[in-house]
Amino acid sequence: MVARQRAENGQATSPDRDLVIDLVRFLCLAIVVVAHTMMVSPVLHPDGTVTSDNTLGNQRWFEPVVWVLQVMPLFFVAGGMTGLQSWRRLSARGGSTFDFMQARMLRLIRPAAVLLAVMFAGLWAAQLFGVDPEVVQLLVSGAGMPLWFLAAYLAAQLNLPLLARLHARAPWLTVLGLISLVVTVDCLRGMMPTLAYLNMVFVWCAVQQLGFFLVDDGPLPGRPALAGIILASNLVLGLLVWLRLYSGNMLVNLNPPNLTLVLLGISQAAALQLFRPGLGRVAAAPRVQRFIGLAGRRSMTVYLWHLPLLAAMSGLLLLTDFPQPAGGTAVWWWGRPLVLLAVIGLLLPVLAMFGRLEERPTAPVTAGSRPAAAVVTAAVVVFIPVAEAALGGLTLGLLGGGAACFALAVLLLGRIPARLLSDPGAGGPNPPLPHPPLSANVEP
Repeated sequence: MVARQRAENGQATSPDRDLVIDLVRFLCLAIVVVAHTMMVSPVLHPDGTVTSDNTLGNQRWFEPVVWVLQVMPLFFVAGGMTGLQSWRRLSARGGSTFDFMQARMLRLIRPAAVLLAVMFAGLWAAQLFGVDPEVVQLLVSGAGMPLWFLAAYLAAQLNLPLLARLHARAPWLTVLGLISLVVTVDCLRGMMPTLAYLNMVFVWCAVQQLGFFLVDDGPLPGRPALAGIILASNLVLGLLVWLRLYSGNMLVNLNPPNLTLVLLGISQAAALQLFRPGLGRVAAAPRVQRFIGLAGRRSMTVYLWHLPLLAAMSGLLLLTDFPQPAGGTAVWWWGRPLVLLAVIGLLLPVLAMFGRLEERPTAPVTAGSRPAAAVVTAAVVVFIPVAEAALGGLTLGLLGGGAACFALAVLLLGRIPARLLSDPGAGGPNPPLPHPPLSANVEP
């Protein structure tokens, strides 16, 4: 990472992107897509019923492997780094908490609204033309899985301005307070299972907060200390699993999340800092820069669409005479690379059609910010179907209602005034940016 460069007249120019974060995000997304192709395995039974097996998740050998491949905490660490940087820049330009919320929600829910609408229309038509409702429901449940991440990430980002203020005053007290809330919910979830979903906020806000420490100006631990943090967090995690307080399967621990994901987040945040020099050398290669730059501009579209496309392809194959090897067999494993290539092939036209929805729509410079009431209403409208899906499961009707709610939220949010996206002019205040090598990407 590099600090903001200054022109000869002393004014600040645009900051360079943190190529390491771009690379890490790309690698995390690639791991998620590849892993999902090895998990989805629909089965057509002789009686006509269809079920879906998580082939990879059911392998005992995969439990220790997923400790490394469970990269969701790293997504939130990176989100904390980029989000805090964006908030500081926006605040320095005179933007408010509601401006930040508006930009974040538009960035995330515009592509999601289109996905929900397309899924609803396609699956409704499939059911209308005679596809078994059980198959449709299976596709709804499987294809809607990425939406939990969208909801959790959005909740963490919407709380970022508040958490940034608390971090500025008492960084350690803030993160320890969040972890204490996580532990409290874990202790009570046995008596009140629904309470566990509060950790969709507490866990991911705590992990996001770890990224704040990587952005701060203060000194970070040296390489031996970082290695010690990685070792200690994994030892504590192993002890909790050995005591049977938590499952050793990090997929089981993911939804709703628990303390194990915070420990993984601590380990991954330390690993990010420990391996930053090597990652920086890889990310600095011109070809790598161009590739991850292109992929990064469409990352949300890839994440949202890859699993629905995989589920749709798998469902359509069940209606044909195409060979369907049993999940976990040698033939099934050898077919996974072909499945991955097929998903990538299906993603290309989707990226061409819908990828631009990730770009920020901007109103004229003279346009005013949206009223706080409109922004808050949009947030409530978005989380109503999300909460219903988390508690009662995603259905075809809820899919259509969610598409309508997301579209309404986009209308309420309007467009982001360009003055909030541009750098301050001559004489404008310079935002408090961290010293090298600890700056972060700016988004939006």
